[in-house]
Amino acid sequence: MNRRALLALPAAALLPAAALAQAWPSGPVRAIVPFAPGSATDTVGRLLAEGMRATLGQPVVVENRAGANGLIGAEAVSRAPADGTTLLVGTNSTNAAARALFRQVPFDMENGFVPISTIATVPLLVAVKADSPHRTLADLIAAARARPEAISYANASSSQHVASASLAAMAGVQMLNVPYRSSPLAVQDLLAGRVDLFIADQAVILPQAQAGALRILAVTSAERSAAVPDVPTVREAASLPDYEVVAWFALFAPAGTPADRVALLNRAVVASVATEEVRARLGGTLGMSVRASTPEQAAAFVRAETTKWTNAIRQAGIEPQ
Repeated sequence: MNRRALLALPAAALLPAAALAQAWPSGPVRAIVPFAPGSATDTVGRLLAEGMRATLGQPVVVENRAGANGLIGAEAVSRAPADGTTLLVGTNSTNAAARALFRQVPFDMENGFVPISTIATVPLLVAVKADSPHRTLADLIAAARARPEAISYANASSSQHVASASLAAMAGVQMLNVPYRSSPLAVQDLLAGRVDLFIADQAVILPQAQAGALRILAVTSAERSAAVPDVPTVREAASLPDYEVVAWFALFAPAGTPADRVALLNRAVVASVATEEVRARLGGTLGMSVRASTPEQAAAFVRAETTKWTNAIRQAGIEPQ
């Protein structure tokens, strides 16, 4: 090809294929958080987004679309163009438990998304108001056994609902479920004494406990949490050897997103959670176990968790809404 012909070619045509592939994304990427600002999912999403920018070369803008236990935000992502520019900061609530909890789910939970990577797992904390008459979890269960549905529990997500309902079912008691639109609102009512119990993420509970406003009775994991090592597990505190509830977070794209973009987004997640700042916040302040993965590992994890959460919901006797 002579020099004149070369000059006539578009500049992009002269670039190697690898350089062209790296041209994406050419603008900001949206990360939809399907829960309210201040929730654990929101905190995880914002930390992750900031760390992904270095790999993508573009900002990842977090947008909260709360409501319907995360279904509104998840539906928005499932209907977005499958080009990798709209992502879901998903959880066990939206991507493992939804089909078993709701009669109508406005998206295909199992086939409507492609997992990019898992992010982290976290146990929940069983909390009451600091001046609650229930000093231990055994005290609270005894009160619930003496007066069915006299003890109320808040829930603002599917994981919180399943954790509380499973506790009641395994302990053989009846407690009153009080749903909320967001975890911060549930905490406000717990502090005000309008509900007796709230089982939620450390990011929501621990600051109030450290301030002396809440008392943590137990953690929902099989082993004690390094963040609150003196707090017993539910298994220990209530003599329930089979009890375990662990929440998780993962990043998803709409089904059909090109594999090369999923791969780049995966590299961005892995790089983000490897940074000292993100690991310190997730693992230290928030008490989470960082868990980056390949897309294939994430897909296998979500499949297994869907089975696990479906079984837990049925065993807890939770009827689909």
